[in-house]
Amino acid sequence: MIDDTAAPAGLFTDERQVTRCAWCRATPEYKHYHDDEWGFPVQDDRRLFEKVCLEGFQAGLSWLTILNKREALRRGFANFDMDQVARFGEAEFKRLLLDAGIVRHRGKIASTINNAQRAQELRKEFGSLAAYFWRFEPASDTRPHQITRQTMSGVTTSPGSIVLSKDLRKRGWSFVGPTTMYAFMQAMGLVNDHIEGCAARARALQARADLTPPMAVSTEAQAHAQN
Repeated sequence: MIDDTAAPAGLFTDERQVTRCAWCRATPEYKHYHDDEWGFPVQDDRRLFEKVCLEGFQAGLSWLTILNKREALRRGFANFDMDQVARFGEAEFKRLLLDAGIVRHRGKIASTINNAQRAQELRKEFGSLAAYFWRFEPASDTRPHQITRQTMSGVTTSPGSIVLSKDLRKRGWSFVGPTTMYAFMQAMGLVNDHIEGCAARARALQARADLTPPMAVSTEAQAHAQN
């Protein structure tokens, strides 16, 4: 039985006395996502591209809906390999429109294919998506002193997510609004919004402390260095 009285606002404590952010209580899968993915720093390009796309698919829907469809979306979009998705044409587009396992939204499907092509351009310019996205990690002194339900109430964007959204749009990306990009930053560990007292918060902080974000190096510079 879950004990709601044992946890501060914004948290819940389960039957094993594990305290978590309250938003993940709906299903075991949601708890697993919260415990092992959300807020933990990521520098793998496939995962970064996948999350940008999934956050775009979430627009107007709940994240739990997308999480439940994630495996079908991975199958439909070649496991979010940006090079494969960038080559999708009319046949793949029509196939995806008929795939009942995914979110069959014409604009979001087209956006994912377009964004794969734009991701290739970012990789060429910066050497990796990770090198690009980690440039937008906010300085610690710009973040709330404590992450509580009160301090995070109503927070759906940040100065960094607004700048990131604007830059991506300028580069031709779509479904990358400031709210979508803030959710991306939360999920990929560019910010740690696990509430104080959540069992995952310290682990996510340690994972960030152990990470050295990649520096931007263009593919042309990489090729020159190898020669």
